Amino acid sequence: MRTAQDIMTTEIITISPEADISEAVKILLDKGVNGLPVVDSTGQLVGILCQSDLVRMQKSLPIPSLFTLLDGFVPMSSSALLEAEVRRIAASKVSDAMSAKVVTIGPDMTIDEIAALMVDKKFHTLPVTNKGQLLGVVGKKDVIKTLIPHS
Repeated sequence: MRTAQDIMTTEIITISPEADISEAVKILLDKGVNGLPVVDSTGQLVGILCQSDLVRMQKSLPIPSLFTLLDGFVPMSSSALLEAEVRRIAASKVSDAMSAKVVTIGPDMTIDEIAALMVDKKFHTLPVTNKGQLLGVVGKKDVIKTLIPHS
């Protein structure tokens, strides 16, 4: 059974959390990739920036619902959630727009496990790591390529 290390892309295009969003957009478009692993100065994976994170920046800010209680306004949603959404929409740096909770896979994960994870969780890009170090990336294209018979 083939594994992540057999199909992963090892020439990884990464970006720094301090990089400008415009730089990330240019890389995503020029390189034709769906996601960029975000790594710190030591090479540790700290997040991932996907096209969907950038699309999210284009949506309008939801106005929180309020109700009155004893002549005061009470929000119907968490102010922390609203603040996080404002930060993402107004992002100028990669660190503001990236997903910090990254789902990673190990180099020994099988292709069928990778495919199931991508389908079930709607992931397009999965970083392959070992002890926090980024080894490669598996994208949907890498999985699809396995359908071509070897000659």
